[in-house]
Amino acid sequence: MTQPPGIEPDRIDVNDEAACEQWAKKLDTTKMQLHDAVAAVGDKATDVELHLKGSRSTTNDDRIGELGASS
Repeated sequence: MTQPPGIEPDRIDVNDEAACEQWAKKLDTTKMQLHDAVAAVGDKATDVELHLKGSRSTTNDDRIGELGASS
């Protein structure tokens, strides 16, 4: 499928209802969660996907390191 000029396939346009429905289906989420994720991390599809899947969460070791404690 060829994209119209100016449309980037790795960006999520929350103002395009059809695109939102497609992305919500692809990312297995609701349109509301999709809108919230785009508001939180921007419109880049990979960032939205990581945000929705929780890949940016920290581990206990990460948190201990942030506090300056040694293991």
